[in-house]
Amino acid sequence: MSIFQFIKSTSFFKQLAIAIVALLILIFGLKWWFGFTTNHDQKIQVPDLHKMELSEVERILKEVDLRFEVMDSTSYNTTYPNRSVIEQSPESGSFVKENRKIYVTINPSKYREEVIPNLNGRTKRQAITRLLSLGYRIGESSYIPDIGKDVIRGMEHNGKELQSGEKLPRNSVIDLILGDGER
Repeated sequence: MSIFQFIKSTSFFKQLAIAIVALLILIFGLKWWFGFTTNHDQKIQVPDLHKMELSEVERILKEVDLRFEVMDSTSYNTTYPNRSVIEQSPESGSFVKENRKIYVTINPSKYREEVIPNLNGRTKRQAITRLLSLGYRIGESSYIPDIGKDVIRGMEHNGKELQSGEKLPRNSVIDLILGDGER
């Protein structure tokens, strides 16, 4: 029997019909199964967690059958309470399915501490750039007799002289002791 005769035969059409019916049953069966196992029609609105403490976040998310994970603590933000949520993903108002993880970023309890660099002998401009890059604020400048004009000869915080290698919280004010160039 040649291939053309087989295609014209009733046996071929029966097998083709059986294959089409089996494919349709498989497609509709998978569609029903995916809809059942993935909770396709379910929607839970993500609550607004901003400025909430972790215990409150846990309680609220448990009520709506969601979970959370702390991703990171960012740099300290004075507009948010300590140990409260600064950011969340997905955002509030989004719709998710049950048991979904909400990722939160927490405000630390204080500014992170940075090591004071050795800036002795550097120019005022170099020192200010370096200190600002570390997150410090620059306070008053005082001058002492020294041959180098505007050269760093020391640093103070709240009247206490700072040594290189000490740690100081970011956003602290550092006063500079500079040479006056008149020695």
